[in-house]
Amino acid sequence: MEKELNEEVLLPTDTFASEIDSGLSASPKAISSRYFYDAEGDRLFQKIMQLDEYYLSRAEYAIFEEHKELLLQYFADQGTAFHLMEFGAGDGWKTKVLLRHFTEQHAKFDYRPIDISGNVLQELESSLQTELPALQVQGMEGEYFEVLNQMQKTDGQRKVVLFLGSNIGNFRQHQAISFLSSLRASLNEGDMVLIGFDMKKDPHVIRDAYDDPWGVTRDFNMNLLNRLNKELGANFDLTKFKHYQSYDPQSGECKSYLISLAEQEVTVQATEATYYFKKWEPIHVEISRKFDFETIDELAASSGFGVVKNLRDTDEYFTDSLWVAT
Repeated sequence: MEKELNEEVLLPTDTFASEIDSGLSASPKAISSRYFYDAEGDRLFQKIMQLDEYYLSRAEYAIFEEHKELLLQYFADQGTAFHLMEFGAGDGWKTKVLLRHFTEQHAKFDYRPIDISGNVLQELESSLQTELPALQVQGMEGEYFEVLNQMQKTDGQRKVVLFLGSNIGNFRQHQAISFLSSLRASLNEGDMVLIGFDMKKDPHVIRDAYDDPWGVTRDFNMNLLNRLNKELGANFDLTKFKHYQSYDPQSGECKSYLISLAEQEVTVQATEATYYFKKWEPIHVEISRKFDFETIDELAASSGFGVVKNLRDTDEYFTDSLWVAT
């Protein structure tokens, strides 16, 4: 659930249907967590972020408030100009802490949010024009690495990439290394990245963040089936599924499932297929990995980066790790 950008994933219906068909035909069944985010998913996620149990956003915000000057010192490196680039910025709630401070300090930088959604970029640019009119903003629509590769060929100025909200936790280890290695290949030596990591902690704290007693995370996950019904013509009966959360403190893997409560068949018009569910059969819908410093060091070293500084909130729940491309 770390995807702080929370924009609706707008794909051609045939692409959406194809991915759902692959996921529901697989054994075990799985659907990507990015499909949580339609308009209702966005609304529910905003509600989740207001829960006392959901600490992630508040912890990262607090890190930025406390360490904004230190981060500027690292990014600017004695007054060096830089591009501040962000993967999936969303509404920029946390990032604006840095943008405001950097602007007030007259740092030589511009802000370049990168997103596949042009609408999301337009909304963010509009809000920044109102709140920080002196800030140079250039939204960049497209896939992350395509944009970075284009800049690598045409611009020698330092790039600082933000990948926040513990979005890295949605990858398994090998996937994370592959993603970060691709990121490194799109950067020049000396460029930097700031990555958010949700840390291992009391398992009960983690479980409550993803399975709150008010049922908001349950509704958020179950809304995925509502979306399939509305957009792909599926006939999921939500009363025949339940949300289930697990956390393994050894691996740090927090997993979300939708469990079939009965032997049943579900038809999806857009895929022209019917899918059989056994009683108690799960659909895996999300992984949210939690980290320790050893794993962070391994990820950096395996993908061509060196760790510069780890910044933590006062509860030591969350870490923003600053890396340099070596």
